[in-house]
Amino acid sequence: MDIRRPTCALAVLLVFCLTELAQCMNAKINFREKEKQILDQILGPGRYDARIRPSGINGTDGPAVVNINLFVRSITTISDIKMEYSVQLTFREQWLDERLKFNNLGGRLKYLTLTEANRVWMPDLFFSNEKEGHFHNIIMPNVYIRIFPNGNVLYSIRISLTLSCPMNLKLYPLDKQTCSLRMASYGWTTDDLVFLWKEGDPVQVVKNLHLPRFTLEKFLTDYCNSKTNTGEYSCLKVDLLFKREFSYYLIQIYIPCCMLVIVSWVSFWLDQGAVPARVSLGVTTLLTMATQSSGINASLPPVSYTKAIDVWTGVCLTFVFGALLEFALVNYASRSDMHRENLKKTRREMEAAVSMDAASDLLDTDSNATFAMKPLMRGGVVDSKIRQCEIHISNKRKNCCRLWMSKFPTRSKRIDVISRITFPLVFALFNLAYWSTYLFRDEDEEK
Repeated sequence: MDIRRPTCALAVLLVFCLTELAQCMNAKINFREKEKQILDQILGPGRYDARIRPSGINGTDGPAVVNINLFVRSITTISDIKMEYSVQLTFREQWLDERLKFNNLGGRLKYLTLTEANRVWMPDLFFSNEKEGHFHNIIMPNVYIRIFPNGNVLYSIRISLTLSCPMNLKLYPLDKQTCSLRMASYGWTTDDLVFLWKEGDPVQVVKNLHLPRFTLEKFLTDYCNSKTNTGEYSCLKVDLLFKREFSYYLIQIYIPCCMLVIVSWVSFWLDQGAVPARVSLGVTTLLTMATQSSGINASLPPVSYTKAIDVWTGVCLTFVFGALLEFALVNYASRSDMHRENLKKTRREMEAAVSMDAASDLLDTDSNATFAMKPLMRGGVVDSKIRQCEIHISNKRKNCCRLWMSKFPTRSKRIDVISRITFPLVFALFNLAYWSTYLFRDEDEEK
């Protein structure tokens, strides 16, 4: 019997077994199948109840702690008339649920991903100052849940919100506004649920954030727990400080108003007899200024206090209206000057006639001397009064202002000349007081 044949067969069988074992060891593990098995293991029927909140820190019976952080993607609109703003953000929550611990297969499974939020317990957070809001579902719902091996849960979702922002418009448009984003628990009190800001940069803002009429100066995070009849509820808030861009209002409001006021002063340089030109100029600038004021107020909410822009438009409207009233005064003074000139002319004619009568009486030899001297005596009295007036006037001429005003004999002309100086001077003083008051007040409030 040849004993070498069984030995060869045994060697062949051993080589075959070793080859199969090497192939099995080199085969790749299907980790997706392992994920399914783990999810069925931790979330299977009777194993996990999403209605029960997680335990506290270190498995105690204390409140569940949820860490919050935000990523502000864009701020689209800030409405003054509605007192609201719209923001799109990525909202993230993170908490520990020890019931969801699993084996990470030697570090090969970093986390499990879910797309259905109702599979695990979720904090009942809501935005307390929200007016409108919606999720994003293009192309798929922008939401995910990650479960880590130690039981940490990360919930992330992209949402768009329209939030109320009560504004104080006393310094408009030189103002700064603080808009808040408030998040609170709806049903769980602080005995069961506590919200905390995530340590290290809890709020992030996209770079190169562009707003049409505002600049985001800074943002602050804070806590705003609220107490009601049903208990105390955890609350977080982030305050966004916006500064209004003044260049837009300088070009659209302040410079046009200044131009209208200056155009209304053109009537001071027109002839007082050009009634149609001066009236049409005054009425046109007045109506344009009124339209400008109504257009400004149409873009603002009706408030009970006076805004900075109201002071500006009101004073500019007063200057334009004053220029129109100035022409009415000039017209009245012109007619008065004409009436006075007519009276003087009539008086001169009467005095000339009286002088001629007196001369004829002197030449009349048949007349009584006593009666002939009366006009001469009256003429002497008049001459003495004229000399006194000349002396009085000569003293007054020492005043430069009166000397300059004497160049304009009529009162109507004097009113125009005084208005040419007074209106620009008063408007310049108003500008000095206006800008110094509101700019310094703005700095004080900032401090």
